[in-house]
Amino acid sequence: MTALTARRARVAALALAALALAGCGTTTGTADGSTRFVAGDGSTVLLSPDERAPAPKVAGTTLDGARLDLASLRGKVVVVNFWASWCAPCREEAGALQQVYDETHAKGVDFVGIVSGGKDSLDNAKAFTRRFDITYPSMFDQDNSLVLAFAGQLPPSAIPTTLVLDREGRVAARAIDAVDRSRLLGMIEPVLAEKA
Repeated sequence: MTALTARRARVAALALAALALAGCGTTTGTADGSTRFVAGDGSTVLLSPDERAPAPKVAGTTLDGARLDLASLRGKVVVVNFWASWCAPCREEAGALQQVYDETHAKGVDFVGIVSGGKDSLDNAKAFTRRFDITYPSMFDQDNSLVLAFAGQLPPSAIPTTLVLDREGRVAARAIDAVDRSRLLGMIEPVLAEKA
């Protein structure tokens, strides 16, 4: 790893740590030293297969106490959604995520949530999934190590952020801020249409 690559990785990790502590969006400094809230920018990035990098090795414990490893989902298209129970945009998108999961799961698409544990609790995360009838698994990221693992990819730079991994486990798409059904399907369908 070159010095420049190592420096970029450290900067990305620090930015993600600040994100996890800041809440839905990011907090940036201003000239007078104060901070202000900056919402996710609503951007969507789709990468062609030759631009994609492998997703990091990510494993953790689900809200139900089961062990989950993203590598075990290779061969499927995987939607990874970074969320928190206190995040208003996360509540807005919860129904759309579950709806698209229901529509696409039989086609070979899996969903995994990653709960940013910085300001959240396991009990609140469980209550969120019950309230919104979320049936796909979520991992509780108490120390934000799962979020930080994505620093070298298209990193989750706000909460919520949604990533789509291709069948080879590479990051193929990212949406920052809440997604609706149309936007999410627009990220999944091109990846799903690729030959296995």
